[in-house]
Amino acid sequence: MAKRVTAETLSRRQREISVSEFFAKNRHLLGFDSLRKALLTTVKEAVDNSLDACEEAGILPEIRVELDAAEGENRYVVRVTDNGPGIVEAQAPRIFGQLLYGSKFHSLKQSRGQQGIGISAAAMYGQLTTGKPVSIVSRTGPRSSAYAMQVVIDTNTNKPKAVGKKKLDDWDLDHGTRVELELEAQYMKGRQSVEEFLHQVAVANPHATLHYRDPHGAETDYVRGVQSNPVAPSEIKPHPHGVELGVLMKMLQSTRHATISQCLSRDFSRVSPQMAVGLAKRAGIDPKARPNTVVRKAADKLYQALNDSATRIRPPSTDCLSPIGVQELLAGLTRGIRAEFYGVETRRPAVYRGNPFQVEVGLAWGGDLPADDLAKVLRFANRVPLQYLAGSCCITKAVMDVSWRNYGLTQSRGALPSGPLIVLVHLASVWVPFSSESKVAVADYDEIRKEIKLAVQTCGRRLGQYVKRKARAKSEARRREVFNLYIEEVVNSVEAITGKDQKLFRDRLLAISRKKTELAGMLEEQEASSDELEASENVLVVDPNAE
Repeated sequence: MAKRVTAETLSRRQREISVSEFFAKNRHLLGFDSLRKALLTTVKEAVDNSLDACEEAGILPEIRVELDAAEGENRYVVRVTDNGPGIVEAQAPRIFGQLLYGSKFHSLKQSRGQQGIGISAAAMYGQLTTGKPVSIVSRTGPRSSAYAMQVVIDTNTNKPKAVGKKKLDDWDLDHGTRVELELEAQYMKGRQSVEEFLHQVAVANPHATLHYRDPHGAETDYVRGVQSNPVAPSEIKPHPHGVELGVLMKMLQSTRHATISQCLSRDFSRVSPQMAVGLAKRAGIDPKARPNTVVRKAADKLYQALNDSATRIRPPSTDCLSPIGVQELLAGLTRGIRAEFYGVETRRPAVYRGNPFQVEVGLAWGGDLPADDLAKVLRFANRVPLQYLAGSCCITKAVMDVSWRNYGLTQSRGALPSGPLIVLVHLASVWVPFSSESKVAVADYDEIRKEIKLAVQTCGRRLGQYVKRKARAKSEARRREVFNLYIEEVVNSVEAITGKDQKLFRDRLLAISRKKTELAGMLEEQEASSDELEASENVLVVDPNAE
């Protein structure tokens, strides 16, 4: 019989687990569950940081990504350089060497990063698999010196340690940052590759210039197609409809405001002073009471008052969002996607759980796209490409919900449509509901799925008009060919009977043929009412035969 263990003995075994120690053992949660995915995740996190930094500083991004094979099997060096504002030297160790450290987690505005995990997780993975620290070079301006350092992560305490600090007098950039790390990874081209990721980054970020060099030395450049940065999003305060009871109680305890009415009107968005007084009274709370004196029962009543259907609180402000934009999305789609029809649609901002979000959709059809494959869905969240778990993503499900047969395409039940089609969906939000910490798929919220479907349907109707018009043109050409074939037979027979040249007769018959087929086409055009397609600035049609 096993010896009984006392509670005191069990208690001595318990100890705190640091967040870096947890993720070191559960790296798959952060996107490092395979060698190939580890390489893509590392590049993604570094590029995301660079784009965010440049945009926040008002600098048009120019980013260089370099991959080099390192000594040993499945070892690669990832080097990402940007022209951003640089990093203050004292902050660099924590940015690259401490998980859950960042500036965006508590900020309600659109940004690529959210959790403060990404680049530090990549550095931790590189350290775990190769034993080498992450290297950083940065400079904050032409009048300051560049510095270099290496950062080691203590996974037991989630604390960084900077080593090898030195000043650089000859760094070639006036401002910017270079991050370099070696990791165990696998390089492959094709789907879910670094090349595909960077191409999609170029599509969703037409204001950025990207330079890429693969491990074999091949260079690829994506020159910006838009000469201005996106409109910078503004930070907003929490909306009452997106705050849960526990969060409300925490806000009441930690607020700096003296009264409950001031707390409600100044710590929340869309709550006026008059509304704050009314809400407090409905909850049985004195509007002048100190917020930290509100007990749980009273806070629960206040929470119910905030979420009561009779409480009319305006949706949150949407200036916290920065969508790609119609013309910018068209510029991005034409950047490396050779099609003949491009259509885009931007929905009005909507709200889920009190969080503003906005959906943009783009379609590319025809041209050089493969005609026999299923449509390709490009998924983006806050301008970041999503490469994995497409089947479980809300975006893919919404695209599959659309009845593409209505737009002249073939589609099997419960599947994507078939044909030369690319569907791009961009979800912009202050807080994207990712299905996991690796941020590769969007959770399935009804409000988000509905907005995506409506935007796709709008683009689909325009595509359907174009596809049907093209089919009618082919049909008209076939009818004319049949007429012309019989015209020649008739003319030849008449010439054989009369013994005279019937050129005038042939010309008259050809004119009748053109008139009849054009008349039929015009009638069909009127039935299709395609004025919307012709007048829409959301559509670009390119001659597929043009160079």
